[in-house]
Amino acid sequence: MSGSLFVISAPSGAGKTSLVHALLNSNAQLDLSVSYTTRQPREGEVEGVAYHFVSRDTFVEMAGRGEFLESAEVYGNLYGTSQTWISQENAKDRDILLEIDWQGAMQVRRLFPQCISIFILPPSLDALQQRLNGRGTDSREVINRRMAAVRDDVAHVAEFDYVIINDDLNEALRELNAVVLAARLRGISQLTRHQTLINQLQNPE
Repeated sequence: MSGSLFVISAPSGAGKTSLVHALLNSNAQLDLSVSYTTRQPREGEVEGVAYHFVSRDTFVEMAGRGEFLESAEVYGNLYGTSQTWISQENAKDRDILLEIDWQGAMQVRRLFPQCISIFILPPSLDALQQRLNGRGTDSREVINRRMAAVRDDVAHVAEFDYVIINDDLNEALRELNAVVLAARLRGISQLTRHQTLINQLQNPE
């Protein structure tokens, strides 16, 4: 396996989704893992693009068959990542990005200790509140619940390999791309990717 596995987590409202979309648009070698979820689609979300939307019964059956690399319940909804798809894509030298919460990230690190984990933080509590209110998709009750969960989310920031403050999107994207590039240049990946070249240099005719 020469492709890298990136795990990005953040408290709700930190701007993670916008940052991930910008990263994918600027990095053709990177694919986003589309998670399975039991929550209802939001307006504009497309099946197979935003999520694979399934019933709770279907999700539980899939989990029972060991199909998920990680799974978690967040705000009453179940989320899971396909283990088979990630292994297949990494084997093709594709880098995979997982956009999951800290619980899922912890599960992934146990199974894939070589993964690269990144935590995104908002620049301030006020900015976080403004972003959540600005969505216009969640009720006041949901927003209050998300704000209350921030402390628990941020308590796990030290478990991640990299921490990026998403104050300015362009700057945060530059830093995120730096992490992706550094991972692709790691020795173990390059040895697999360029074995023929290395053999030729070691054994010139």
